Amino acid sequence: MSIVGIDHVQLAMPPGREEDARAFYGKLLGIAEKKKPEELAKRGGVWFENDAVKIHLGVEADFRPARKAHPALLVQGLEALVLRLREAGTDVVHDVSIPGTKRAYVSDPFGNRIELVETKGGDV
Repeated sequence: MSIVGIDHVQLAMPPGREEDARAFYGKLLGIAEKKKPEELAKRGGVWFENDAVKIHLGVEADFRPARKAHPALLVQGLEALVLRLREAGTDVVHDVSIPGTKRAYVSDPFGNRIELVETKGGDV
């Protein structure tokens, strides 16, 4: 028996904010939306997935953002992504505390913390 990976990351979002999620995760971060199964779609929220990443946003009525716990997304071209995020009005905080690793933190439209990581050489 062994753990072999992570299937997806679940983040919470407030009710009725799916379009904000699509603008951030779909357009700014460039992760394609995946249609939710019909039964789950009734609950609201939205899923974003590509070959390497699955982020599912679920509606939480008494929503509170995750400000410390967060997904760390591997990025190729971090500076280009940072520029796109800043041009869209997103605050970006760079972090240089790990040698050889470029990191930045952003908050999604709901205040959830998202880490963006590019390792030395851009290896993903």
